[in-house]
Amino acid sequence: MNRRHVLLASFVTVMVCLNAHAIFAEAQNDPALIKSMGSAKVTLQQGLTAAAQQGQPISAKFEVEDGKFQLSVYTSKDGKFSEVIVDYASGKIAKTDAIAEGEDLAAAKSQSAAMAKAKEDLKTAADKAAAQTAGSRAISVTPNLKGGRAVASVTLLDGGKFKTVEQSLE
Repeated sequence: MNRRHVLLASFVTVMVCLNAHAIFAEAQNDPALIKSMGSAKVTLQQGLTAAAQQGQPISAKFEVEDGKFQLSVYTSKDGKFSEVIVDYASGKIAKTDAIAEGEDLAAAKSQSAAMAKAKEDLKTAADKAAAQTAGSRAISVTPNLKGGRAVASVTLLDGGKFKTVEQSLE
């Protein structure tokens, strides 16, 4: 691959990450998400454990998509990626969809690359982050590479307000 292709690939990766961050920032200000969290009987960490049946969890988040509240976990298995929807009331897997294209695939590849360097799993990172703020609840965990090191961005819901902390995955 020549230098131009490497630069282009790097630029695309950065743009996908920035776009994902902007979308998530909007979601954090979503009162529907805060309200819906009251109906979640399952923790993010329990969702990660359930989704692990389908592959290695590489990210997870509670979200309101198309007006529906859900717990979405991206997984990786044998070089393929899936979105696992975990029932937020029972903790059982509701459905699994392959991720094969677009921004979701780019995000899954980036998350998988970060998890390849991780020594801890996302559940442990979410547990540690939630323990730092008594009474808070993890609502998302996304791995990334910072300076070549794996870290997880964990968003917590604490008293109706969002707080994002970074947790080392090493």
